[in-house]
Amino acid sequence: MTKSTAKLAAKQDLSWSEVLDLSKTYLKIPLALLFVEALYWFITQPSNTLVPIQITEAWVWSGITNIIYGEGTATLTTNNGWMTQVNLSNENFPGVLDTVALYVSDECAGVHEMIFISTLIIMTDGVSQKIKLRSIVVMCSIVYVLNILRLVAFYPIAADACAIDPNNPACLNAMWQFHETVYTWGFLLVLVLMWLVWFWKVGGPSRAIKQSGNNEKYRVFVRKSWEKINFVVLGFVLIMLASSAYSVTTNEQAMDAKETLDFCSYSSIATNECMVAQNTWDNAINTAWSLAGIGLLMGLFTVIQIERRNNSGHWPSEILESE
Repeated sequence: MTKSTAKLAAKQDLSWSEVLDLSKTYLKIPLALLFVEALYWFITQPSNTLVPIQITEAWVWSGITNIIYGEGTATLTTNNGWMTQVNLSNENFPGVLDTVALYVSDECAGVHEMIFISTLIIMTDGVSQKIKLRSIVVMCSIVYVLNILRLVAFYPIAADACAIDPNNPACLNAMWQFHETVYTWGFLLVLVLMWLVWFWKVGGPSRAIKQSGNNEKYRVFVRKSWEKINFVVLGFVLIMLASSAYSVTTNEQAMDAKETLDFCSYSSIATNECMVAQNTWDNAINTAWSLAGIGLLMGLFTVIQIERRNNSGHWPSEILESE
């Protein structure tokens, strides 16, 4: 090995500190996504936790369907006391009333997707907080519109299939398959593409974008300095989450109700059995939700740190690191 080759190999070697810095950079996004997924799961366990958004989407869904496909094709009604159910009507639909009952659940309101794209934007380095906040508003608005379009597409898909095979419950399979495809991976693909386009539009991690963040007065980041009290709080959070999960998973009646609810949510139907199962599940997880919600919020404020520039224009955490 020549001297020049040896020097090149030495330059390519990374120290453990550099490897740790790289791992923090590339792992913080998936870790943040896992955290918000857990937070969202606990938030949406009680029924209708996102009722304001559910009601607006059901109202818009019903209105647009009536405008496009004719008055009376969609009827807005109540589900569990909230105006979140839309009954689609067509003479070829199966059943005595020629109606398919669907409803906007908290899991189908598009908030999950909004949180996902917002997390990707927030965790992107080199972009100013001002641009991030504006981008989140725009992205969430786009997701809201896309979710409305998804709901509006249910009627033509079901109507076309049932026109070929009238009054046969199997004619609704095309609508369920569309729902499953979009809900399972279709939205995920769209969100990733949206983030990639946004990342390209803002210039990515270019030097110009990084310099724009130098004028920020506040910033939000993952805590760098950890003290004993922070680890104690995280340990307490883990105990609360474990207690929350244990109180639900050991309740057989609640788990049976959950299986029924999963089927109802997958099929987007609203029957009496679904409503009874919803009430049973809600009653079973009240305590679990309280423990988990408080625990996750404590964990969030422990892991995330907010700081303000000092009078000299420096970040306090960077001063401590240099010392």
